[in-house]
Parts: sequence; C-alpha cells; structure tokens
Amino acid sequence: MTETSVNKMRAAVYKKFCGPISVESVPFPELPRSDDGVIVQVMATGVCRSDWHGWKGYDSDVADHGFPFVPGHELSGIVVAKSANVHTVSVGDAVAVPFILSCGCCQECDRGRSTVCEEQKQPGFTMWGSFAEYVALPRADRNLKKIPEGVSFAEAA
Repeated sequence: MTETSVNKMRAAVYKKFCGPISVESVPFPELPRSDDGVIVQVMATGVCRSDWHGWKGYDSDVADHGFPFVPGHELSGIVVAKSANVHTVSVGDAVAVPFILSCGCCQECDRGRSTVCEEQKQPGFTMWGSFAEYVALPRADRNLKKIPEGVSFAEAA
C-alpha cells in the first residue's frame, strides 16, 4: 500500500454532482457484510461515459448512496482478502469484475438475463467503485472471473 497507515488508501473522490474529483486518502474497504465478498487491489480500471453520467447526477443510484463518492466500474485486479463463503476465487487470484454484480436469485437472473438483475449491485454506482487502490465487492462467487494466463489487467478491465 502507498499510505503509511494500513487503514487508508488513495481514491478519486467527488463530494457533489459536477464537483471536482480529487485524489484523497480514504478508509481501506471492509469485506462486505454479506459474507460472500472480496477485497480486490485494483490493477486496471476503465473510464466510460457511465462514470460521467453518475458524476453529473443522471443516475439515481449515486444519489441514493450519498457523498462522498468514488466512481469506477470496469476493473480488474488481485484478490487480497475474501469472506469464508467465497469458494471460486482465492487470495492472490487475478480477476475481472463485471459492471453488474447480479444476485442469481431473481426472475431475470433465472432467465439468464443477469445484466437486468432486479437486485443488481454496481461498483461506482450503488457502492464505491474502482477509481481507488482497493475495492470491496459482494457476490464474488457468482460474478468474479479469473483472468486467463496471457491476458493483461488492462485487457481484462
């Protein structure tokens, strides 16, 4: 980690819609309370127009979450911690993370339509995102995929 305190990390933060985005020292994430999550060290993250929509206030999920906020949703990285109920990835695994973390239990997921999951979670929209050194992610077994050998973090993000 780049901070002197193990309880801190750097992240790009905004505190109001259309406000400045600054790199700040913020608390290190905790494992999700759902006991199905991981903490990923972000190695690559994309920037997309959806991030701009969130920053502009066009997505109610960011407003529902509240400020301060860390955007970013297209990411890959290394699992650095995991909950006891996570079985498909291990600490040290390189993983890719989808934009939508689907639940696997709703009607849309049952139909194979996880991108319109009725209970979706989205890094950078419903929770702090990947414009940070580390990110906490729920539903790891269902959503995270190991990056194949020979695929870079940038390509996976």
